Amino acid sequence: MSGARLTEVASRHQFDEARLAAWLNRHVEGFGGNMQVRQFVGGASNPTFMLSTEAGDYVLRKKPPGQLLASAHQVDREYRVMAALRDTGVPVPVMRALCDDPDVIGTAFYVMDYLEGRIFRDATLPDLTPAERSAVYDQLNATLAALHSVDHRAVGLEDYGRPTGYFERQIARWTKQYRGAETEPVPAMEALIAELPGRIPADEAVAIAHGDYRLENVMFHPTEPRLIAVLDWELSTIGHPLADLGYNGFMWHSTSPSWGTLAGVDFATSGIPSEEEYVAAYCRRTGRSGIEDWSFYLGFAVFRLASISQGVYARALAGTTPNAGEAINGCPALAEQALALLRRDG
Repeated sequence: MSGARLTEVASRHQFDEARLAAWLNRHVEGFGGNMQVRQFVGGASNPTFMLSTEAGDYVLRKKPPGQLLASAHQVDREYRVMAALRDTGVPVPVMRALCDDPDVIGTAFYVMDYLEGRIFRDATLPDLTPAERSAVYDQLNATLAALHSVDHRAVGLEDYGRPTGYFERQIARWTKQYRGAETEPVPAMEALIAELPGRIPADEAVAIAHGDYRLENVMFHPTEPRLIAVLDWELSTIGHPLADLGYNGFMWHSTSPSWGTLAGVDFATSGIPSEEEYVAAYCRRTGRSGIEDWSFYLGFAVFRLASISQGVYARALAGTTPNAGEAINGCPALAEQALALLRRDG
C-alpha cells in the first residue's frame, strides 16, 4: 500500500502480539519469525495492521474493540468473499487465515498477503497522463463488470445474501438506520422514503455486490495503470449489480473530495470518461442494451449515503467519535441531491 502511513499500534487497539504470532505460526504455512506489528493510519472502520516477518509482510484486519452492532464489522464476511473470488479473475489479495476465536487477540480477525501498490485518493488523478487516467477508469469499469459476471453459487456464496427483494430490503434498512439516528426534520429524506419504494425497477438481476465500490477502495500496480486488488468488502452481499454501478456513478455528481468527485474535469481532454461513456462501457461488458431508470440507481445510492451521514452525525453528537465539537450534519444536503437525481428526467 504505497503511500499508506504506518504508525505504532494505538493503545485502544493493542493486543497480545506473542499470542498472535504463535497462532499464525500454527495456521499460516511459512509465516516467519520476528513479527513486528504496525497500524495503518486511515478511515477503515475495521482496524488494519501490517505484520512484518522474516518471511514477508502480511495485513491483519480485525473488529474494533467494544460493543458493536450485530450487522457491522463482519470481518468473517470480508474474508469469505475474497477467498471465494481468488480464482475468478476478480483481483483480490490472497487470504491466509481467519480466526473467530476472541481469546487470541480480543476480537475476530483475518490475515492476508500484503500488496505493494497505489491507492488513488483524488478521483481526478492529477499526477497521471490522459492515457493513464483512461486506463485507470477502464480498469475500474472492467473489474466491476467482471465481479458482476461471477456466478456466486459456483464459488460457494449461494448463502451469502438473499437473491431477491434487494432494493426493498435496502430501502427499509437505511430508513430504519436513519430513523434510529434522526436529530432534526429533513424534508428531502421524508420525500425519498416515500418515493423510492415505488420506483424500484422490475429488473431482478443478481450478482455479488461490493457495496462500496469506488476508486479509493481499489489498489493499482505501483507503476502501471493496472488494478491489482479490490479492497474493503465489509458491505458486500448478494445483491443487485446496478446498485454498485449507481454508487460508483455518483462520482460524476459528488462534490465531496473525501468521497470522490470529478467536479471541474474536462472529459474531452482529461482521459477520464463521461458518466454516459462509463455506463455504456459497463453495459457493453455485461451484455446490457442499456439501463432503464438510471436515475433510480443514482438516487438510491445517495439516499444510502445520506442515511450513513446522519448516523455519523448522531454518533458525533453523542461524543462517540472524535472532533464532536466540529460535527456537521451532511445528511440534508445529500438527501436533497438524492431527491434531485431521483426526480430528474431519464
